[in-house]
Amino acid sequence: MNPDELANLIASRRSNIFIDPESVVSDIQIEQMLNAAQWAPNHKRTWPLRVAVVRGESRHGLGEVIAGAMAFRGDDEKKVTKTRTKYLRAPVIFVVASAVGETANETEENKYAVAAGIQNLLLTAEAMGLAALWSSPAKGANDVITSFCSMDNTDHVLGIVYVGTAKKEAPPAPRPPVRITYLN
Repeated sequence: MNPDELANLIASRRSNIFIDPESVVSDIQIEQMLNAAQWAPNHKRTWPLRVAVVRGESRHGLGEVIAGAMAFRGDDEKKVTKTRTKYLRAPVIFVVASAVGETANETEENKYAVAAGIQNLLLTAEAMGLAALWSSPAKGANDVITSFCSMDNTDHVLGIVYVGTAKKEAPPAPRPPVRITYLN
Protein backbone atom coordinates (compact mmCIF):
# COMPACT_ATOMS: atom_id res chain seq x y z
CA MET A 1 0.00 0.00 0.00
CA ASN A 2 1.39 3.39 -0.93
CA PRO A 3 0.78 6.64 1.01
CA ASP A 4 -2.02 7.74 -1.33
CA GLU A 5 -3.85 4.43 -0.89
CA LEU A 6 -3.49 4.72 2.88
CA ALA A 7 -4.76 8.31 2.83
CA ASN A 8 -7.76 7.19 0.76
CA LEU A 9 -8.53 4.37 3.21
CA ILE A 10 -8.35 6.74 6.16
CA ALA A 11 -10.51 9.36 4.44
CA SER A 12 -13.11 6.79 3.33
CA ARG A 13 -13.66 5.39 6.84
CA ARG A 14 -16.98 6.52 8.29
CA SER A 15 -18.74 5.89 11.56
CA ASN A 16 -21.69 3.89 10.30
CA ILE A 17 -24.55 2.59 12.42
CA PHE A 18 -26.49 1.46 9.34
CA ILE A 19 -25.41 -2.14 9.88
CA ASP A 20 -27.29 -5.27 8.88
CA PRO A 21 -27.73 -7.13 12.19
CA GLU A 22 -28.12 -10.40 10.26
CA SER A 23 -24.82 -10.02 8.41
CA VAL A 24 -21.88 -12.30 9.10
CA VAL A 25 -18.47 -11.28 10.38
CA SER A 26 -16.20 -14.31 10.28
CA ASP A 27 -13.87 -15.42 13.05
CA ILE A 28 -10.97 -14.77 10.67
CA GLN A 29 -12.13 -11.18 10.14
CA ILE A 30 -12.53 -10.71 13.90
CA GLU A 31 -9.02 -12.01 14.50
CA GLN A 32 -7.59 -9.74 11.80
CA MET A 33 -9.27 -6.66 13.30
CA LEU A 34 -8.10 -7.52 16.81
CA ASN A 35 -4.57 -8.29 15.65
CA ALA A 36 -4.47 -4.87 14.00
CA ALA A 37 -5.61 -3.30 17.28
CA GLN A 38 -2.80 -5.06 19.15
CA TRP A 39 -0.23 -3.44 16.81
CA ALA A 40 -0.97 0.04 18.16
CA PRO A 41 2.08 1.84 19.52
CA ASN A 42 2.80 1.37 23.19
CA HIS A 43 6.31 2.39 24.19
CA LYS A 44 5.91 1.04 27.70
CA ARG A 45 5.18 -2.40 26.22
CA THR A 46 2.40 -2.94 28.73
CA TRP A 47 0.03 -4.61 26.23
CA PRO A 48 -3.04 -2.91 27.75
CA LEU A 49 -5.62 -3.95 25.13
CA ARG A 50 -8.56 -5.91 26.55
CA VAL A 51 -11.38 -7.01 24.23
CA ALA A 52 -14.60 -8.94 24.61
CA VAL A 53 -16.29 -10.13 21.42
CA VAL A 54 -20.03 -10.02 22.01
CA ARG A 55 -22.25 -11.95 19.59
CA GLY A 56 -25.60 -13.71 19.54
CA GLU A 57 -27.77 -13.48 22.66
CA SER A 58 -24.86 -12.00 24.61
CA ARG A 59 -25.58 -8.70 22.82
CA HIS A 60 -28.96 -8.63 24.57
CA GLY A 61 -27.28 -9.38 27.91
CA LEU A 62 -24.84 -6.52 27.39
CA GLY A 63 -27.74 -4.14 26.76
CA GLU A 64 -29.54 -5.34 29.89
CA VAL A 65 -26.58 -4.83 32.24
CA ILE A 66 -25.79 -1.39 30.82
CA ALA A 67 -29.46 -0.35 30.94
CA GLY A 68 -29.61 -1.53 34.55
CA ALA A 69 -26.64 0.65 35.47
CA MET A 70 -28.20 3.60 33.68
CA ALA A 71 -31.53 3.10 35.48
CA PHE A 72 -29.69 2.88 38.81
CA ARG A 73 -28.02 6.24 38.02
CA GLY A 74 -31.42 7.76 37.26
CA ASP A 75 -30.87 8.22 33.52
CA ASP A 76 -33.80 9.12 31.30
CA GLU A 77 -36.15 6.13 30.92
CA LYS A 78 -36.26 6.48 27.10
CA LYS A 79 -32.46 6.17 26.93
CA VAL A 80 -32.55 3.20 29.30
CA THR A 81 -35.19 1.46 27.18
CA LYS A 82 -33.25 2.14 23.96
CA THR A 83 -30.07 0.75 25.51
CA ARG A 84 -31.71 -2.60 26.22
CA THR A 85 -31.80 -3.41 22.49
CA LYS A 86 -29.20 -1.14 20.86
CA TYR A 87 -26.44 -3.77 20.84
CA LEU A 88 -28.63 -5.95 18.63
CA ARG A 89 -27.98 -3.46 15.77
CA ALA A 90 -24.84 -5.31 14.64
CA PRO A 91 -23.83 -8.97 14.54
CA VAL A 92 -20.57 -8.29 16.39
CA ILE A 93 -19.89 -5.91 19.24
CA PHE A 94 -16.36 -5.36 20.51
CA VAL A 95 -16.10 -4.11 24.07
CA VAL A 96 -12.65 -2.54 24.20
CA ALA A 97 -10.94 -1.68 27.46
CA SER A 98 -7.56 -0.57 28.72
CA ALA A 99 -5.66 -2.23 31.55
CA VAL A 100 -4.57 -0.19 34.53
CA GLY A 101 -0.87 0.67 34.66
CA GLU A 102 1.59 0.56 37.52
CA THR A 103 1.45 4.37 37.77
CA ALA A 104 -1.15 7.01 36.93
CA ASN A 105 0.97 8.09 33.95
CA GLU A 106 1.23 4.53 32.65
CA THR A 107 -2.54 4.09 33.01
CA GLU A 108 -3.07 7.23 30.93
CA GLU A 109 -0.58 6.07 28.29
CA ASN A 110 -2.31 2.68 28.17
CA LYS A 111 -5.56 4.46 27.28
CA TYR A 112 -3.83 6.29 24.42
CA ALA A 113 -2.44 3.01 23.09
CA VAL A 114 -5.86 1.33 23.23
CA ALA A 115 -7.50 4.31 21.49
CA ALA A 116 -4.90 3.99 18.72
CA GLY A 117 -5.70 0.28 18.60
CA ILE A 118 -9.39 1.03 18.12
CA GLN A 119 -8.49 3.19 15.12
CA ASN A 120 -6.44 0.31 13.70
CA LEU A 121 -9.46 -1.96 14.19
CA LEU A 122 -11.76 0.54 12.44
CA LEU A 123 -9.39 0.95 9.50
CA THR A 124 -9.08 -2.82 9.14
CA ALA A 125 -12.88 -3.13 9.13
CA GLU A 126 -13.01 -0.47 6.41
CA ALA A 127 -10.39 -2.32 4.35
CA MET A 128 -12.57 -5.46 4.64
CA GLY A 129 -15.62 -3.57 3.38
CA LEU A 130 -17.32 -3.72 6.78
CA ALA A 131 -19.22 -0.95 8.52
CA ALA A 132 -18.16 0.03 12.02
CA LEU A 133 -19.05 2.53 14.71
CA TRP A 134 -17.03 3.39 17.82
CA SER A 135 -19.44 4.27 20.63
CA SER A 136 -18.67 5.53 24.11
CA PRO A 137 -19.79 3.41 27.05
CA ALA A 138 -22.59 4.73 29.24
CA LYS A 139 -21.41 6.81 32.17
CA GLY A 140 -21.38 4.83 35.38
CA ALA A 141 -21.55 1.47 33.60
CA ASN A 142 -17.84 0.58 33.51
CA ASP A 143 -18.02 -1.90 36.40
CA VAL A 144 -21.04 -3.80 35.08
CA ILE A 145 -19.55 -3.90 31.59
CA THR A 146 -16.18 -5.26 32.74
CA SER A 147 -17.93 -7.78 34.97
CA PHE A 148 -20.23 -8.93 32.15
CA CYS A 149 -17.22 -9.23 29.81
CA SER A 150 -15.08 -11.16 32.35
CA MET A 151 -12.50 -8.37 32.40
CA ASP A 152 -10.56 -7.20 35.44
CA ASN A 153 -12.48 -4.79 37.64
CA THR A 154 -9.62 -2.30 37.17
CA ASP A 155 -9.97 -2.27 33.36
CA HIS A 156 -11.40 0.92 31.84
CA VAL A 157 -13.82 0.57 28.91
CA LEU A 158 -12.88 3.03 26.16
CA GLY A 159 -15.29 1.95 23.50
CA ILE A 160 -18.04 -0.29 22.31
CA VAL A 161 -17.54 -0.95 18.61
CA TYR A 162 -20.35 -2.16 16.36
CA VAL A 163 -19.20 -4.16 13.30
CA GLY A 164 -21.06 -5.77 10.39
CA THR A 165 -22.03 -5.31 6.77
CA ALA A 166 -23.46 -1.91 5.91
CA LYS A 167 -27.14 -1.67 4.96
CA LYS A 168 -26.33 1.71 3.45
CA GLU A 169 -23.36 4.03 3.36
CA ALA A 170 -22.91 6.68 5.99
CA PRO A 171 -22.82 10.19 4.59
CA PRO A 172 -19.42 11.85 4.41
CA ALA A 173 -18.67 14.14 7.32
CA PRO A 174 -16.91 17.38 6.45
CA ARG A 175 -13.62 17.92 8.23
CA PRO A 176 -12.17 21.32 9.04
CA PRO A 177 -8.62 21.98 8.01
CA VAL A 178 -5.98 20.92 10.50
CA ARG A 179 -4.78 23.67 12.80
CA ILE A 180 -1.03 23.67 12.28
CA THR A 181 1.66 25.79 13.86
CA TYR A 182 5.11 25.62 12.32
CA LEU A 183 7.98 26.48 14.62
CA ASN A 184 11.32 27.22 12.98
